[in-house]
Amino acid sequence: MSSSNSQSSDKSFVYREFGNDNSAAIERPIPELPPQQQNLKVQASRKGRKGKTVTVVSGFQAKPETLADLAKQLKTQCGTGGTLKDNEIEIQGEHKQKILDILTKLGYKAKISGG
Repeated sequence: MSSSNSQSSDKSFVYREFGNDNSAAIERPIPELPPQQQNLKVQASRKGRKGKTVTVVSGFQAKPETLADLAKQLKTQCGTGGTLKDNEIEIQGEHKQKILDILTKLGYKAKISGG
């Protein structure tokens, strides 16, 4: 009688084969493409930033750790601050040409987008 009592306490699952944590099965893996296969866009933007210009690099298909390392390298080479938001790297100031040169040296296929 006591064994049926403990089973009825978890009513959300009828049968579970592999333990309690299934978050890894739900997560989608991010494909890590080599730099040569990534098409990146470099553009300057002021939208929603109170008139301040930032250079946005988008189009990445890489893991967050890789993007964080690349963002740090770009910030260092441009001598300015920046951030990583929604799989895009934002560098403070207008550094389109400089960032394009750095990315092409690293092997990425990048082009300047916008005016």
